Amino acid sequence: MKQEELLRTDSGNAAFKELVQLLDADLALRDGEDTAFYSQFNGIAKLGHCIVYSLNGTALGCGAFKQFDDNSIEVKRMYVDPKMRGKGIASKILKALEAWARELGFTYCVLETGLRQPEAIALYKKNGYTVTANYPPYVGVDNSVCFRKKLDL
Repeated sequence: MKQEELLRTDSGNAAFKELVQLLDADLALRDGEDTAFYSQFNGIAKLGHCIVYSLNGTALGCGAFKQFDDNSIEVKRMYVDPKMRGKGIASKILKALEAWARELGFTYCVLETGLRQPEAIALYKKNGYTVTANYPPYVGVDNSVCFRKKLDL
Protein backbone atom coordinates (compact mmCIF):
# COMPACT_ATOMS: atom_id res chain seq x y z
CA MET A 1 0.00 0.00 0.00
CA LYS A 2 1.30 3.44 -0.94
CA GLN A 3 2.07 5.72 1.97
CA GLU A 4 1.48 9.39 1.09
CA GLU A 5 2.50 12.24 3.37
CA LEU A 6 1.92 15.98 3.10
CA LEU A 7 4.31 17.40 5.70
CA ARG A 8 3.85 20.93 6.99
CA THR A 9 7.28 22.38 7.59
CA ASP A 10 9.41 25.45 6.91
CA SER A 11 12.18 26.30 4.50
CA GLY A 12 14.80 24.78 6.80
CA ASN A 13 13.58 21.29 5.88
CA ALA A 14 16.30 19.38 3.98
CA ALA A 15 13.90 17.70 1.55
CA PHE A 16 12.27 21.05 0.75
CA LYS A 17 15.70 22.58 0.05
CA GLU A 18 16.64 19.70 -2.27
CA LEU A 19 13.37 19.95 -4.20
CA VAL A 20 13.79 23.72 -4.58
CA GLN A 21 17.28 23.15 -6.05
CA LEU A 22 15.69 20.87 -8.67
CA LEU A 23 12.99 23.49 -9.31
CA ASP A 24 15.59 26.23 -9.75
CA ALA A 25 17.55 24.08 -12.22
CA ASP A 26 14.37 23.42 -14.23
CA LEU A 27 13.44 27.12 -14.24
CA ALA A 28 16.96 28.11 -15.32
CA LEU A 29 16.57 25.89 -18.39
CA ARG A 30 13.12 27.26 -19.18
CA ASP A 31 13.74 30.93 -18.43
CA GLY A 32 17.33 31.32 -19.64
CA GLU A 33 18.47 34.89 -19.26
CA ASP A 34 15.27 35.83 -17.39
CA THR A 35 16.34 33.56 -14.50
CA ALA A 36 18.21 36.27 -12.61
CA PHE A 37 15.15 38.55 -12.60
CA TYR A 38 12.86 35.84 -11.20
CA SER A 39 15.42 34.47 -8.75
CA GLN A 40 15.40 37.65 -6.69
CA PHE A 41 11.76 36.95 -5.74
CA ASN A 42 12.19 33.25 -5.01
CA GLY A 43 14.41 33.16 -1.96
CA ILE A 44 13.37 30.58 0.59
CA ALA A 45 15.25 31.76 3.70
CA LYS A 46 12.15 33.05 5.48
CA LEU A 47 9.39 30.76 4.22
CA GLY A 48 7.53 29.54 7.27
CA HIS A 49 4.77 27.65 5.47
CA CYS A 50 6.08 24.85 3.28
CA ILE A 51 4.61 21.51 2.22
CA VAL A 52 6.70 18.49 1.26
CA TYR A 53 4.87 15.65 -0.48
CA SER A 54 6.39 12.20 0.06
CA LEU A 55 5.44 8.79 -1.24
CA ASN A 56 6.79 5.78 0.66
CA GLY A 57 9.34 8.04 2.35
CA THR A 58 10.65 9.67 -0.85
CA ALA A 59 10.13 13.43 -1.19
CA LEU A 60 8.66 14.05 -4.65
CA GLY A 61 7.10 17.50 -4.53
CA CYS A 62 6.84 20.75 -2.63
CA GLY A 63 5.13 24.09 -2.40
CA ALA A 64 5.06 27.04 -0.04
CA PHE A 65 3.35 30.31 0.67
CA LYS A 66 4.09 33.65 2.22
CA GLN A 67 1.81 36.45 3.29
CA PHE A 68 1.02 38.77 0.39
CA ASP A 69 -1.30 41.29 2.11
CA ASP A 70 -3.72 41.30 5.04
CA ASN A 71 -6.13 38.89 3.31
CA SER A 72 -3.94 36.99 0.86
CA ILE A 73 -1.07 34.58 0.62
CA GLU A 74 1.24 34.12 -2.36
CA VAL A 75 1.90 30.55 -3.46
CA LYS A 76 5.60 29.98 -4.10
CA ARG A 77 8.07 27.21 -5.02
CA MET A 78 5.67 24.63 -6.47
CA TYR A 79 7.52 21.60 -7.85
CA VAL A 80 6.92 17.93 -8.59
CA ASP A 81 9.54 15.42 -9.74
CA PRO A 82 9.16 15.20 -13.55
CA LYS A 83 8.82 11.40 -13.40
CA MET A 84 5.78 11.81 -11.12
CA ARG A 85 3.91 14.56 -12.96
CA GLY A 86 0.37 13.96 -14.17
CA LYS A 87 -0.58 11.97 -11.06
CA GLY A 88 -2.34 14.75 -9.13
CA ILE A 89 0.52 15.42 -6.71
CA ALA A 90 0.72 19.16 -7.47
CA SER A 91 -3.02 19.53 -6.87
CA LYS A 92 -2.66 17.76 -3.50
CA ILE A 93 0.15 20.13 -2.52
CA LEU A 94 -1.82 23.16 -3.67
CA LYS A 95 -4.94 22.07 -1.76
CA ALA A 96 -2.83 21.50 1.37
CA LEU A 97 -1.38 25.02 1.08
CA GLU A 98 -4.87 26.48 0.60
CA ALA A 99 -6.21 24.61 3.65
CA TRP A 100 -3.32 25.89 5.77
CA ALA A 101 -3.91 29.45 4.56
CA ARG A 102 -7.63 29.17 5.41
CA GLU A 103 -6.76 27.95 8.93
CA LEU A 104 -4.66 31.10 9.34
CA GLY A 105 -7.59 33.30 8.30
CA PHE A 106 -6.56 34.20 4.76
CA THR A 107 -9.29 34.53 2.13
CA TYR A 108 -7.32 34.74 -1.14
CA CYS A 109 -4.36 33.11 -2.85
CA VAL A 110 -2.30 34.83 -5.51
CA LEU A 111 0.61 33.48 -7.51
CA GLU A 112 2.82 34.14 -10.48
CA THR A 113 4.05 31.67 -13.05
CA GLY A 114 5.58 32.00 -16.48
CA LEU A 115 4.40 31.40 -20.01
CA ARG A 116 7.23 28.85 -20.30
CA GLN A 117 5.51 26.69 -17.64
CA PRO A 118 2.35 25.54 -19.48
CA GLU A 119 1.90 22.65 -17.03
CA ALA A 120 1.75 25.13 -14.15
CA ILE A 121 -0.79 27.32 -15.96
CA ALA A 122 -2.98 24.25 -16.60
CA LEU A 123 -2.64 23.17 -12.95
CA TYR A 124 -3.78 26.51 -11.58
CA LYS A 125 -6.71 26.82 -13.98
CA LYS A 126 -7.79 23.26 -13.14
CA ASN A 127 -7.75 24.21 -9.44
CA GLY A 128 -9.99 27.25 -9.79
CA TYR A 129 -7.43 30.04 -10.19
CA THR A 130 -8.25 32.83 -12.61
CA VAL A 131 -5.81 35.02 -14.50
CA THR A 132 -5.55 38.48 -12.96
CA ALA A 133 -3.55 41.61 -13.69
CA ASN A 134 0.15 41.19 -12.98
CA TYR A 135 0.93 42.44 -9.51
CA PRO A 136 4.23 44.01 -8.38
CA PRO A 137 6.99 43.07 -9.07
CA TYR A 138 5.62 41.39 -12.22
CA VAL A 139 3.79 44.42 -13.71
CA GLY A 140 4.89 44.79 -17.32
CA VAL A 141 6.77 41.46 -17.39
CA ASP A 142 5.66 39.80 -20.62
CA ASN A 143 6.54 36.22 -19.53
CA SER A 144 4.64 36.45 -16.22
CA VAL A 145 1.08 35.24 -15.73
CA CYS A 146 -0.55 36.06 -12.39
CA PHE A 147 -3.48 34.19 -10.86
CA ARG A 148 -5.91 34.75 -8.00
CA LYS A 149 -8.36 32.50 -6.16
CA LYS A 150 -10.86 33.17 -3.41
CA LEU A 151 -10.60 30.57 -0.68
CA ASP A 152 -13.88 29.00 0.37
CA LEU A 153 -14.30 29.15 4.13
